[in-house]
Amino acid sequence: MANSISHYLNSFKACLKIDLAIKDSVAQELYTHLEDKSRELKETGLSEEEADKVATQALGPPELIAQQIYETHAQGSWREAFFTALPHFLVALLFASYYWQNIFCISIILMTIVGIAIYGWHKGKPIWFFPWLGYYLLPVIVTGILLIYLPQGWGWIAALIYIPLVLFVLIYIVEQTARREWLYASLMLAPMPVIFSWLLALGMGNGFLMDNMWMATLQTKVPWVVVSFLTLALATISFVRLKSRWGKTTALLIPPIAILIWITLANRGNIDFWGWLILIFSLFAFTSPAWIQARIQQTQRARESVPG
Repeated sequence: MANSISHYLNSFKACLKIDLAIKDSVAQELYTHLEDKSRELKETGLSEEEADKVATQALGPPELIAQQIYETHAQGSWREAFFTALPHFLVALLFASYYWQNIFCISIILMTIVGIAIYGWHKGKPIWFFPWLGYYLLPVIVTGILLIYLPQGWGWIAALIYIPLVLFVLIYIVEQTARREWLYASLMLAPMPVIFSWLLALGMGNGFLMDNMWMATLQTKVPWVVVSFLTLALATISFVRLKSRWGKTTALLIPPIAILIWITLANRGNIDFWGWLILIFSLFAFTSPAWIQARIQQTQRARESVPG
């Protein structure tokens, strides 16, 4: 592959934020088009270097081409949007039907989430896979945080061992997902600020798993819990169906942050110092993929600028 064409395609692929399979297919088509155009120009008497340069310039800036193709492929189908939002709907249904008090029903939903997450992993990690993966990871993260509240200091010992392992796995998964598309990483983490804010607002850390008062409090909050997860589901559908990248970003980031702020302000009296730290962590984790991908792209550009 000629250097100018190779550089053009690398820039194009760096700007194009769509599924890898589609990206590779589009890049191959673009490469074929540039090669054909370059061959025609060489037949007119241009050198290989000149022909490649003219061919890439005639096509236009790679950023513009990437944006046009992104808007063509970014909009998912209604079926894809519904399946992407389905885990949020399932959680909302679990609370709306009051089956959240039934261990058997919770176990069935957890096994469903695990099974679909594993299936999506083996199917190349399509967009609908990421919310399922988020719910797959959440019990592990919540368990690590709850270790802090074990009695007589044992919680801190367990947490010091367990939490670093969980953070390592979470950071690794978020970083790998952000390399592909940071919006997918935030899509995966979207339930985190909502679930943590509800747990802390209801008194996480005060023996709440066995506390009848906590159960009674949750009973009164169930309609709002359902609204929270239905909002996440509708935001996810909007994210999948919108074409504009700014529209997708707004639909994905604003609702979970707004829900977190609303729950926190309404129940701030029930949140202690450690609770505020956990909320800040969940908010940072949810918004961190954009920063991670920016750092990755900055590093890649720095490497490309170094003479080889």
